Amino acid sequence: MIARIWHGRTLDYLGDEYLEYIKKTGIQGYRSTEGNRGVYVLKRIKSGVAEFQLITLWDSFEAIRKFSGPDVEKAVYFPDDQKYLLELEPQANHFEVLLAPREQNSSYEEAFSNLAKYMKGIKI
Repeated sequence: MIARIWHGRTLDYLGDEYLEYIKKTGIQGYRSTEGNRGVYVLKRIKSGVAEFQLITLWDSFEAIRKFSGPDVEKAVYFPDDQKYLLELEPQANHFEVLLAPREQNSSYEEAFSNLAKYMKGIKI
């Protein structure tokens, strides 16, 4: 399994709006691509900026190419990204997944759902 990691930054007051936007664009694109095993969306607010880390999980680099096109290292952007993002980072990073959370069943969707439920209970 391959993890593709992308980082983006927007002004903190645009963070929630940007999240809704990426749900309709990039995240929908990930989830509809054969070979995608799921996505984690991480966000933190720091010094007036909402920082996003998107970690997508893929069966292979061939699966990633179905989403990214031939150059898997190149970040993928959508038409309104420049309206939100402070910069358009040129690359996404990739890592081989060597160890993943232990699952109670074989359903990745259920595993991500359980993570989301857990994260809702954490106070920062």
